[in-house]
Amino acid sequence: MRYWLMKSEPTSFSIDDLAKAPKKTTCWSGVRNYQARNFMRDMETGEQIFFYHSSVEPPSIVGIAEVVKKAYPDHTALDPNDHHFDPKASLAKPIWEMVDIRLVRKFAEPLSLEELRGVAALQNMELLRRGSRLSVQPVTAAEWKAVEKLAEKKAKRKG
Repeated sequence: MRYWLMKSEPTSFSIDDLAKAPKKTTCWSGVRNYQARNFMRDMETGEQIFFYHSSVEPPSIVGIAEVVKKAYPDHTALDPNDHHFDPKASLAKPIWEMVDIRLVRKFAEPLSLEELRGVAALQNMELLRRGSRLSVQPVTAAEWKAVEKLAEKKAKRKG
């Protein structure tokens, strides 16, 4: 089992949007970075994902989702009316791919980037690396456990 983190701007698609989606499931489309696409190609059904809100104050991990469908061609790359359109993509060579994800749970309290930086076990986490901008990235099992522990601790404080 591998773990992942996926970033989304909440003004584009938030964890609450995922919660409102039919069956709390959506396709994760629009990724236009080769390394992030390759990470999605590596994803297996059932693998867990931290859902991260970026471009918001404070940027935070807000919950957990899971992969429910392995990578397949991203149809938004083929639609000239979609802002993710890529004229280099075609049915024969789609270039870009997406996965389907389903909400597992929303955290009682978001885990801010600042809070995550304060956890020693996360010092090497890709998310916390200066200049890291990948919208899809791997998370180690140890990092996953540390973030879950922080989420549980924060939920207990909330009461």
